[in-house]
Amino acid sequence: MIGGGPVGLLLAAELRLGGATPLILEASDGTERRTRSFGQRSVNGRSSQTLALRGLTPALEAKQEAWVEHLAAAGQRTEDGDQIAHVLKMMREGRIAGHFGGLPLAADDSGADRCFLMKQHMLEHLLADWANELGVRIETNSQVVAVHDEGTSVVAELADGRSLRADYLVGCDGGRSTVRKSAGFAFPGTGATMTGRVASAKLADESMLKSVLRGPNGLVNCLMVPGEITTVEFDVTGPADRDAPMTPAELEGSMLRAGGLEATVAHLDAGTRFSDNTRQADTYRRGRVLLAGDAAHVHSPIGGQGLNLGLQDAANLGWKLALVATDRAPEELLDTYTAERHSAAAHVLRSTLAQVALMRPGPQVDALREVLTETLVIPEVREYFGTLVSGADVDYAPESEQPLVGRFLPSVFREVAAEYMSDGRFLLLDLVGDGSIDAAVDGADRVRLVHRPVPDPDAAALLVRPDGYVAWAGADTTGLRDALDRWYAV
Repeated sequence: MIGGGPVGLLLAAELRLGGATPLILEASDGTERRTRSFGQRSVNGRSSQTLALRGLTPALEAKQEAWVEHLAAAGQRTEDGDQIAHVLKMMREGRIAGHFGGLPLAADDSGADRCFLMKQHMLEHLLADWANELGVRIETNSQVVAVHDEGTSVVAELADGRSLRADYLVGCDGGRSTVRKSAGFAFPGTGATMTGRVASAKLADESMLKSVLRGPNGLVNCLMVPGEITTVEFDVTGPADRDAPMTPAELEGSMLRAGGLEATVAHLDAGTRFSDNTRQADTYRRGRVLLAGDAAHVHSPIGGQGLNLGLQDAANLGWKLALVATDRAPEELLDTYTAERHSAAAHVLRSTLAQVALMRPGPQVDALREVLTETLVIPEVREYFGTLVSGADVDYAPESEQPLVGRFLPSVFREVAAEYMSDGRFLLLDLVGDGSIDAAVDGADRVRLVHRPVPDPDAAALLVRPDGYVAWAGADTTGLRDALDRWYAV
């Protein structure tokens, strides 16, 4: 893996569970990215379900609680303390479900489990600890400058002059991916129409900014992350050097243009910039080189779907690449990665484009937001947007006559799945309990058979992939062998 962020860490852990020997090459020294990040991130309903399969829910709860305690302490020192306290109470109760273009969504309408809010570096700490426990090797200060697919292996050239060879290489190195560019992936899409900034900063008069302000050309926000100021400007191009240090004057100018606020920035520690540049790789695999996360797709961060899109890439690819790399499945299995995840990402990119449009200033958009707010009281509408943002709408087999196939494991079975899937194996659930399917998985070391009879089951048995999606369901063993042959060479 090239890149040691959340996507690279989760992917490496999944590969290790599958019996492969992954290596993460991280360009930074690892210190800053593990101790600092801007904004807060949501591990959405689907991603929380994925991590629950690996027994990571308690760790997620602990990280969120640490973040809640930090926010509570900071909120007590602001005039927005009551509002922040209400949001923190909802976080603790699992009633936060994200938003669509700034319009809040109800947690119990998404069809997915609770989401968790925290800083990105907190999530990275959690995943890095887990990966280390599994024996994943991480090399920091290892910047990759080029990759070469030599047919039978891949070579990564490093800035320090080293060359490393591997059977497969996955670019998890972000939106400006060196791997994607070096390997020749096409990256079509649309250019930026807005410029966003997030800064760790302090105003000379902090009473000027209390909440979210929709201004004449954008918005200004400093509500939920104490000590940070976010601005979004539409139809404004950012600086030519996107990596140049942000200055107080730059932030002051952005606040004035976006929100009409004539503020003085007394101190600016650091800042970052973002846009709604929206692009997607034409394929996620070229030979022995693959892409995951922002290396495969970029879009506006509004709505908080990007991190989860990448985590789901890792969950989908990890077990497949592990089977192929350990010679237990044919290389063609990797083609299902693009087939399944490309369409899922395209759906998210459409969603983020819509959310950017919904955030634009002007009376027409204000009216649209009012109408959408009114429609969100309709249960079916709330459910639609809830599933959209949570990732609960993904269906990898929409053509299947069996409605369970291609969908994430139904909630009624998730407790047993969490009990038996922490090691990343397939799960074959015998819901009748008569033992008739035992012979079908003889010799399949990566399939765990569990007899768990339930009353009036919709199927006699379910085959669950390591990522939690149902690969097969049937009234008897018909089709089970075909499913095993497709997903796993027994």
